[in-house]
Amino acid sequence: MSDKKSVSAMTMMFVVVGNMLGAGILAIPVNLCAAGLYPAIAATLVMWVLMTYTALIYAGQKSLTYNEHADLPTFFHEELGSIGKWVSIVANMIVLYGVLVAYLAGISAIIMSLQSTVSMSVVMIIYFIVVTSMTAFGMTMMKKCTPAMVITMWITFGMLVFMVVPDVTATNLEHFDWSYVPAGLPVLLMAFHFHNIIPSICRTLDHDAKKIKTAIIGGTTIGMLMNMTWLFVVLGAVPLSSPNGVDLISAFAKNQPATIPLEQLLKTPAFTYVALVFALVAMSTAFMANGTALMSFIRDLTATYMGTKNKSLVWCLSFIPPLLVALIYPDIFLVAINMVGGVGECIIFGILPGFIVWKYSAPGSFKRMTGIALIVCFSAVLLIELGQETGLLHLSPNVEYWTHPLRNRAP
Repeated sequence: MSDKKSVSAMTMMFVVVGNMLGAGILAIPVNLCAAGLYPAIAATLVMWVLMTYTALIYAGQKSLTYNEHADLPTFFHEELGSIGKWVSIVANMIVLYGVLVAYLAGISAIIMSLQSTVSMSVVMIIYFIVVTSMTAFGMTMMKKCTPAMVITMWITFGMLVFMVVPDVTATNLEHFDWSYVPAGLPVLLMAFHFHNIIPSICRTLDHDAKKIKTAIIGGTTIGMLMNMTWLFVVLGAVPLSSPNGVDLISAFAKNQPATIPLEQLLKTPAFTYVALVFALVAMSTAFMANGTALMSFIRDLTATYMGTKNKSLVWCLSFIPPLLVALIYPDIFLVAINMVGGVGECIIFGILPGFIVWKYSAPGSFKRMTGIALIVCFSAVLLIELGQETGLLHLSPNVEYWTHPLRNRAP
């Protein structure tokens, strides 16, 4: 009996890790490159604590996890009224559509960096057909495939780290600037995103509180360690700026995942193909999880407002919009991730859980204070991202400054 419980919790831990390590892990070294290693590590630890806490808050909401037909809009309508419902609908659409756009654009960019025979649109459509076909089977496919895919992800990740570590230099790790940390917080939010599948995790684990905590805390901890390891090897191996353009600032300017400058730096076929497998497995696992959550979300909306749960309609409304956006804007990888983390996830996985804690905690209690802290912290990230998008703030690295020839000239 105990073995069965252990396997079940471990399986869901794999699902958590697989959902987290998609586009986020490939983007955080690029978005946090100007901040440097130590500020990036500190920010990662803080975000790990905050996002794990909000995940546990959601897992403890029985009205969300016990109702197989309820999704976040229904839940927030019951808890926070019409305003809460519509805020959650808009935020969830930004999150779920945005991450699928990021995965499609990211995978296509990586494949295009390796070949020029097939056009990006064809590459994107082929990948889309394969991954959405797998996603159509929902949680059943995830439970069967995710452990194998996560193990493959770990093996290829370990191989990447092993191949990159010899190129890590102390010089590349010396730079740090805390003022650039806020610009990378939206991507860190994305790197710890798995909250949409929490109701499915709770139901799969038969609402066993101990197993649910094990799956969530264990999964986020593994993800945090992998993110920090990846930050170390990428920031240590790839220079911040260089005369030949093989650097992190140039990757930031081109909206590229971190594997592309690494491929250009190492120039070894082994790294190239291992990096491709890692990216494909990481993003495909996350695509399946988020695609499953999106179909559940859309099904909830169509049942409520259109009186239908037609599978074809749900599939089209779930997957056609992100495909069209990715085809029209193929270089949208980092932009999509920033919007997902800085706006959608800040609201639905940060601010709204804070209001739930505040609502159900005794006045003056420590728990109510943690709810207020969540609201304040995530509201700050939201305001920073909105300021960045509207041009009122400019915290991202100045590409022209870092890539200016005089700055890269040897003394």
